[in-house]
Amino acid sequence: MAENNRAVLKLKEKFAASIIEVVEFRGEVTVTVAKDAIIEILSFLKQSLQYNLLTDLTAVDYLGKKEERFMMVYQLYSIPNKDRLRVKTPVTEVACTIPTAIPVWKTANWLEREVFDLFGITFSGHPDLRRILMTDDWVGHPLRKDYPLQGPDREPYKGRLS
Repeated sequence: MAENNRAVLKLKEKFAASIIEVVEFRGEVTVTVAKDAIIEILSFLKQSLQYNLLTDLTAVDYLGKKEERFMMVYQLYSIPNKDRLRVKTPVTEVACTIPTAIPVWKTANWLEREVFDLFGITFSGHPDLRRILMTDDWVGHPLRKDYPLQGPDREPYKGRLS
């Protein structure tokens, strides 16, 4: 069914070499694409296929499970077509950077800052990449799977104190 999705067909037509995988699960379509084509693909989706709303942008940490440790996830919505599309792209731990999506959607600004703050993924070209949730002196990135559960320099939780 995902193969019949208009957006998927157009993406495969225009970006065949950059499409890694297309999956449909419970009526939701996810397209995984190469990182080097992400901005071109996002721009095409917005300008040509009317995915005019970036509803969310986040990351997933696959520590020890995949060669590419992180997966960037873009949740898109086409208001005119009432259609959702998820676009993902892998990001390695070694090259933990990806181009900013701000030229495509201004709302990516704070969402990218949140991903930077909590996962440590850098967005090249971002105009104001700094922490947004954690304090400036915070050490590490709390949503990474190798981050200590109690936070940096804290004793392990020992249960209720009473």
